[in-house]
Amino acid sequence: QVQLVESGGGLVQAGGSLRLSCVVSGRTFSVTTMAWFRQAPGKDREFVAVSRWSGGYVYYADSVKGRFTISGDNAKNTVYLQMSSLKAEDTAIYYCAARQIRGGSYYQSGTYDYWGQGTQVTVSS
Repeated sequence: QVQLVESGGGLVQAGGSLRLSCVVSGRTFSVTTMAWFRQAPGKDREFVAVSRWSGGYVYYADSVKGRFTISGDNAKNTVYLQMSSLKAEDTAIYYCAARQIRGGSYYQSGTYDYWGQGTQVTVSS
């Protein structure tokens, strides 16, 4: 089993920055891929960013490209999402996710095995 615990959400002004953290515990050695998704009220959960746990690739949704950065600290079993130049449309609950498979569609939430509880990000305009 793998457990994910997210933190770092809050209220920020448009144009500001925020860093989210996701601590991974349990059978961390089985995880191959980490990702961030978000869900706004009345909207479907959407892909934000993804990275292989051991490196290899990093991809971002077009809506956040150039503004968000996914990174990890293997020694701390933690994945981060650094968010800059925040916009009102970034307001959502942000979730970290993990999966064991190496293939598949990284942007599809259904391909992930484990999820955090979510952390609220609110951007005021």
